[in-house]
Amino acid sequence: MTSTAPRAAKEKTPTAEQTSPATPASQVELTIGGMTCASCAARVEKKLNRMDGVTATVNYATEKAKVTYEGGVEIADLIDTVVRTGYTAEPPRPPAPEPESEPAAPSPSTPTDASTSGSTGGPTGASTGASTDAGRAGGKPAAGEPGDARTDALRRRLLISLALSTPVVLLAMVPSLQFTYWQWLSLALAAPVVVWGGLPFHKAAWTNARHGAATMDTLVSLGTLAAFGWSLWALFLGDAGMPGMRHGFDLTVARGGGSSSIYLEAAAGVTTFILLGRYLEARSKRRAGAALRALMDLGAKDVAVLREGREVRIPVSRLAVGDRFVVRPGEKIATDGTVVEGASAVDASMLTGESVPVDVAVGDTVAGATVNAAGRLVVEATRVGADTQLSRMAALVEEAQHGKAEVQRLADRLSGVFVPVVVLIAVGTLLGWLLLTGDATAAFTAAVAVLIIACPCALGLATPTALMVGTGRGAQLGILIKGPEVLENTRRVDTVVLDKTGTVTTGRMRLHGAHTAPGVTEDRLLRLAGALEHASEHPVARAVADAAASRAGALPAVQGFESVPGLGVQGVVEGHTVLVGREKLLAAHGAGLTEELAAAKAAAEAEGRTAVAVAWDGRARGVLVVADAVKDTSAEAVARLRGLGLTPVLLTGDNRLVAESVARQVGIDEVIAEVLPQDKVDVVRRLRAEGRTVAMVGDGVNDAAALATADLGLAMGTGTDAAIEAGDLTLVRGDLRVAADAIRLARRTLAVIKGNLFWAFGYNVAALPLAAAGMLNPMIAGAAMAFSSVFVVTNSLRLRTFTESP
Repeated sequence: MTSTAPRAAKEKTPTAEQTSPATPASQVELTIGGMTCASCAARVEKKLNRMDGVTATVNYATEKAKVTYEGGVEIADLIDTVVRTGYTAEPPRPPAPEPESEPAAPSPSTPTDASTSGSTGGPTGASTGASTDAGRAGGKPAAGEPGDARTDALRRRLLISLALSTPVVLLAMVPSLQFTYWQWLSLALAAPVVVWGGLPFHKAAWTNARHGAATMDTLVSLGTLAAFGWSLWALFLGDAGMPGMRHGFDLTVARGGGSSSIYLEAAAGVTTFILLGRYLEARSKRRAGAALRALMDLGAKDVAVLREGREVRIPVSRLAVGDRFVVRPGEKIATDGTVVEGASAVDASMLTGESVPVDVAVGDTVAGATVNAAGRLVVEATRVGADTQLSRMAALVEEAQHGKAEVQRLADRLSGVFVPVVVLIAVGTLLGWLLLTGDATAAFTAAVAVLIIACPCALGLATPTALMVGTGRGAQLGILIKGPEVLENTRRVDTVVLDKTGTVTTGRMRLHGAHTAPGVTEDRLLRLAGALEHASEHPVARAVADAAASRAGALPAVQGFESVPGLGVQGVVEGHTVLVGREKLLAAHGAGLTEELAAAKAAAEAEGRTAVAVAWDGRARGVLVVADAVKDTSAEAVARLRGLGLTPVLLTGDNRLVAESVARQVGIDEVIAEVLPQDKVDVVRRLRAEGRTVAMVGDGVNDAAALATADLGLAMGTGTDAAIEAGDLTLVRGDLRVAADAIRLARRTLAVIKGNLFWAFGYNVAALPLAAAGMLNPMIAGAAMAFSSVFVVTNSLRLRTFTESP
């Protein structure tokens, strides 16, 4: 691949598809069960990375571990390591059995499993072992348990705990409700909440303790059981069980004597608040992953393939390259291919974000998952399974969601040691209060508040949830972000280098004007010249022929066609000997340009355009002006890039006149022209050496190395595979305006991540001293802790409202 050498300058994480067959490393994605906080993910990641030849990244939000392993390591060894760490792991699912083919029928066949590796309908096959299904993509199920079932079970546990704990809290907070034996009713109601409602926390804490670890569940379990245990002691062995016992509710730790104080409302309330936080978190994270799940569900499930002249409906997973299949109006195109019969308009909005249907005819390419809006099409499959555009998009999005921004790596390291430190702080708080005040009640309450409020859950959610929402929303808009390190780069970029051909311009020559000799109409000039050029494959000839066909319709036949290398073409059209090409060709046949036509030719060339001379019957008849057309949206796109604080630079191999003409049309001041393809890398390096942070936008094979070398590479999805592979951001449709939207989205996502981390860090830094100082009741601490996690996820969900610039 063109980009291999320069890639060394900028580290890229290889996907399974990129891994060379000669490389012994394999890659797998495991679903991890039992994780409840960032410190759990940190423990699993640490244990896996300690294995020889293993590199792992564990994502708390998606509960997945992406593992690269080599040597003698097997998947079973990886699973065993996770299990010995105290969690569960599920390997990739085997492919689902495929139904036998059957004749095409009006009703679709049973959909195939979208998670099947290699299935066109299930794009996760694009990465080895990626067996993501709709249930697991956004929730936090244990291995083998559907996300919806787990969320429903959590909801039931929450509702029962809420119903039982509400009267306990009211009785404790409102003295007027405290009847003679109210404390015993509180015990009867609180016990199921603490024991059954909090059972997931207690089980996880016990499992972690057996493995010599402490997590968020350790803090919750210690705090609630300590409050419950104190209450039992006070009720059965102290004075709290006496008839007529009363006490009020304080926001601080101030209470009466220890033997007459109960904390049932704290134990039950904290358990319920944390269950509420877990439930809201699970629901929010499913919403965060909704965009990716929708993308994965876009693909068609079955397809009508032509077999010996008849249609046979088969699952898309059975399609092979070269198969021809029928797409009727309203149906999804099953896979990427080329139209071999028919014409229609194709709605690609769900794949590219482009709202206007695109007209296609024989010879045009179409993408899988787009919708045939009009006529019947017969398409020949060119890519199937993991190679399709949809599959690669989904794989890129999933890849990005596994990554970690540098600031999140710091948060993960902190959360890994945070829980043991908090336990020490709680013990220190208990001893400090006892030594300073001798008040066991206040000391105990402050210590419990420290345990409850310090849970680092929000730290683990800060980056993954924002990435899930940001990358998912980007996919809906036709913007693919390869990873969190890309977000960091978008913030620093100050210069954007734009390749001209195919990026700023269409990459296709188009007729811009026609100058005729006296007595010759434009229509006649185009008719005769277009007929002759129609027989040529040269880009300039195609531009003339297409313009003639669109204006005159069917073109006349050509006799005696002859191509003159380097000069043009000649032939007989409707009885006239026609010459089309350079001025030298006409001069050689005694048909030199008149003064007016020569001036028109010179003016066109001064603007960097190509002038084509036309003559017939020994006389010059006109000059046709052809140029690579600037995209209609390029000028607006450049203005938007400037609005983001970026300096645009036009980079091209064309001559300076052409480049400057294009630059003037779109509003670019800095032009670097006449650059050989292999020298584009040197241009990017030179700009970086000047102290600039460079983004590069391109679409060709010759852009791939420069894209990889730039600080930020933006590849046009309409370009080559090499360019797309080298880019950090892929713009699915060839509209340069999307480049500005991509940078805006990346910057917005980074801002949300930083806001989340600031809140999570700030919350713990501020809350711990308050709790240790006795200024927080444990129940208030539990509510605040749950709110911090919900806040982080909800803040990330704001990215779902990101829209393209008007």
